[in-house]
Amino acid sequence: MSNVTQLLEAIDRGDARATDELFPIVYEELRRIAQGKIAAERPGQTLGATELVHEAYLRLVGNGEAPQGWNGRGHFFAAAAEAMRRILIDHARRRHALVRGGDRDRVPLSDIEQQTATHDQRLLDLDQALTRLEADHRQKAALVKLRFFAGLTNEEAAAVLGISTATAQRMWAYSRAWLRAEVE
Repeated sequence: MSNVTQLLEAIDRGDARATDELFPIVYEELRRIAQGKIAAERPGQTLGATELVHEAYLRLVGNGEAPQGWNGRGHFFAAAAEAMRRILIDHARRRHALVRGGDRDRVPLSDIEQQTATHDQRLLDLDQALTRLEADHRQKAALVKLRFFAGLTNEEAAAVLGISTATAQRMWAYSRAWLRAEVE
């Protein structure tokens, strides 16, 4: 059993010390995932990788709610990917609201970046399509989240899901085509 798994079990038992010990161990892996997600965002992104990691970690283990019941390292990182996805979606929604006038700053019309609204809307459309995919194909949606939002390779995502790499490749091809058709 890995050290991460042991610490996750200790956190589930309510050991606050384990939460402090876990963070330095998983930080670099979470930061790598977050950097991949931030790199895919538009230039000028106000949400940094460090902020994304800290927010996701707080949602996972530092919120003081009931224990999560982690089933090991893979489950933790899959949950981290989902947390990062939700944070990015929430951030896009807030930015999208700002584009609609929520910031109340006066900006010349010539300075408005059309790309911001377009990128945010595409991310929101993708989230809605992913929710529809998840309703019928839970494992395919989980694979998309791991690949797209966590930045895992096909092999890494297959290992987390407990499926073969070949199955993951077929599911990834299907899911990408399905999502593209839904978003377009």
